Amino acid sequence: MNTTAAHPANAARRFSIAPMMDWTTRDYRAFARTLTRRALLYTEMVTTGALLYGSPRERFLGYDAVEHPLALQLGGSDAGELAECAAVAEAWGYDEVNLNVGCPSDRVQNNLIGACLMAHPEKVAAAVKAMQAAASIPVTVKCRIGIDDQDEDADLERFVSTVADAGCRTFTVHARKAWLQGLSPKQNRDVPPLNYARVHRLKMRHPALHIGLNGGLKTLDACADELERVDSVMVGREAYQNPWLLAEVDSRLYGEANPAAERMEAALAFRPYIAKRLAEGARLNHVTRHTLGLFQGCPGGRQFRRHLAENAHREGAGLSVYDDALGRVKAPAAA
Repeated sequence: MNTTAAHPANAARRFSIAPMMDWTTRDYRAFARTLTRRALLYTEMVTTGALLYGSPRERFLGYDAVEHPLALQLGGSDAGELAECAAVAEAWGYDEVNLNVGCPSDRVQNNLIGACLMAHPEKVAAAVKAMQAAASIPVTVKCRIGIDDQDEDADLERFVSTVADAGCRTFTVHARKAWLQGLSPKQNRDVPPLNYARVHRLKMRHPALHIGLNGGLKTLDACADELERVDSVMVGREAYQNPWLLAEVDSRLYGEANPAAERMEAALAFRPYIAKRLAEGARLNHVTRHTLGLFQGCPGGRQFRRHLAENAHREGAGLSVYDDALGRVKAPAAA
């Protein structure tokens, strides 16, 4: 496995946008690139079964070149299938392949996917080893701090140590437990309390590993503060619902120029991509739904959202609907 900092994924990893089902689609990721060029982006979770036996693969793996650096997140537990998928990810040009050991839904539990794998560190270790043998891009793991009655640092320590011994050098830890019995997937995103200290202690015990923190981060100030204790931060819902948060990521966290100085600049920069996707047969609302939070709190922002919500889904809706929505925004708004 390539672990050098020069690798695109490793070089970008300081800040990433979490993989989120139905949200971090190819269209959202292209939109995010109008706001940050440096952040590491993740796909939605793709199960090994869908990738190996579904068709066409373009549906699961397609992306635009602008999205790099880009990681594919896989859901699965069979080492052979995961290895085959890791090889496919590399062949398709992904910069990283990530194993989901954090999703708490019943559907994935029944297939031994996601957070339930935290109870099977040896199985995860075997999968990571096979994936690394099949691909030269980084193989990483995203997990929770524990599941159900796993309530001690020792449980997380055993998981990370076992998987690290198999060769994994990078872990992103959602700093909440997952209650597989008694809480819904939605509740598992909010109800279990955040425990950043457990992730901080994990990093102190493993200075040679890359330990990233995910969960509850809402501002770049909070991200910068956590970067004093961990190697990277991952932001999920806040990056999606309030995308302007991303506008200063490059300058604040990477020391580089931001792509857009104003929200309208980002909105207009996304316009050629929308036109391209429409020409490919995509529906307007499937692309523009990811922009709805861009003008949050700005004069005309509500009218922008309303116009898209009421018109972008209509049959034959084209770029003029997006332009009309932008016309509802009273003035370009800086941060």
